[in-house]
Amino acid sequence: MSGNVETNVRPDPDEVLVKITDYVLNKEINSSEAISTARYCLMDTLGCGLLALTFSDCKDLLGPYVENTSVPNGVRVPGTKYVLDPVKGAWDIGAIIRWLDFNDTWLAAEWGHPSDNLGGILSAADFISQKNIEEGKDPLTIDDVLKAMVKAHEIQGILALENSFNRVGLDHVVLVKIASTAVISSLFGLSREKTIDALSQAFVDGQSLRTYRHAPNAGPRKSWAAGDATSRAMQLVLLTMKGQIGYPSALTATTWGFQDVLFKGNQISLPQEFDSYVMENVLFKISFPAEFHAQTAVEAAVKLHTEIKDRVEEIKEIRITTHESAIRIISKEGQLNNPADRDHCIQYMTAIGLLKGDLVAEDYEDDVASDPKIDQLREKMTIIEDERYTREYLEADKRSIANSLEILYTDGTSSEKVEVEYPIGHRRRRDEGIPILVDKFENNLKTQFSEQRSKEILELCLDEEKLRATSVTQFMSMLTAE
Repeated sequence: MSGNVETNVRPDPDEVLVKITDYVLNKEINSSEAISTARYCLMDTLGCGLLALTFSDCKDLLGPYVENTSVPNGVRVPGTKYVLDPVKGAWDIGAIIRWLDFNDTWLAAEWGHPSDNLGGILSAADFISQKNIEEGKDPLTIDDVLKAMVKAHEIQGILALENSFNRVGLDHVVLVKIASTAVISSLFGLSREKTIDALSQAFVDGQSLRTYRHAPNAGPRKSWAAGDATSRAMQLVLLTMKGQIGYPSALTATTWGFQDVLFKGNQISLPQEFDSYVMENVLFKISFPAEFHAQTAVEAAVKLHTEIKDRVEEIKEIRITTHESAIRIISKEGQLNNPADRDHCIQYMTAIGLLKGDLVAEDYEDDVASDPKIDQLREKMTIIEDERYTREYLEADKRSIANSLEILYTDGTSSEKVEVEYPIGHRRRRDEGIPILVDKFENNLKTQFSEQRSKEILELCLDEEKLRATSVTQFMSMLTAE
């Protein structure tokens, strides 16, 4: 036989595909901590989406691509009256969740926001539940949603522990596509073989570049990229259900596979078994709608606000001591061109915290950014890496996100060096953070619903047993615009 032919023997599925599939289809979630945390995560994530609806740039992207499209058993988008097909439904829910950079965070070798997957989970659950009712079957419950959230968090987070997609230029939403594909497949009841097929499609698919998150190109795509990823996951699952085959060596195929083409020949590693670790340790973004690496910097800035508010003109230098990831992602100088540019700039966010004693979503808008004092402070900032911060950021028993801030004045004096190693939403500050999270959710509910509706939703969400037993259809009806 000629030597210039390939052997066309279909291989066994890649190990990563198999492990994700077996986890999502077979693992029972028994951790009460994980379920309880998922409940708070559901509240927080939906609240972030509702708050995003107060911004026209976000709201204008929602709804059917073709006006007045009618979809039987369509997906409801919280806070709106839209009824959409499950693909666009996942896009819209995912987009509002992520728009303000205010939902949960996971930080490791790769970064990301595991609650981004809720767009696909809620879309699938609502669509399936309505179809079930139409066919005389029981709808899914919020218990199903919470367990799907735990699994989506786990898949995204474990893949992020040692695999740095950002270092090869890929955006972390590739992990949203993978995790959402897995859990959506399980919600639709796909077989083991079909789930592997769908997952392989997610890896074979083209992946988002980080271009839109970084200087000099930062822009609003970063706010809908996760919605796009979870909607693509939905589409790939639906295509698989229609009979599309999978690609078993999607990761490992020589020359053509994900690892060779997009991961610089590195192998995707799974450093620990899938369980419920990520949900139990997830970081809630409670205090500020700020890129998470800057949360503690802003917290430190707020602490210094009272001291500097009347001495702004006397400031000679502002020293921000931080970790390598913050330097790589959000440290930048020069003109900031849009809200997305500003909420990925540690200097801008710190300046706002110093000047206002707070940081809210509106602070990224043009009218606030036009204050010349902000850029004056930015120009006085020096960024310093602390190797301990960088090291402890990656240590499993710490996972700190440390920043410290010190102000030097023209008269030779200086402020104390304010150090914050763990933000309020960190597991180490969970008891402190949960009451603030609940308040955040209540306030966000009131941006879209009446006092009475807000009260009903809040009371339901605070009753874990009752919430878990609630049907998805009933829950989504409560979240429909009044």
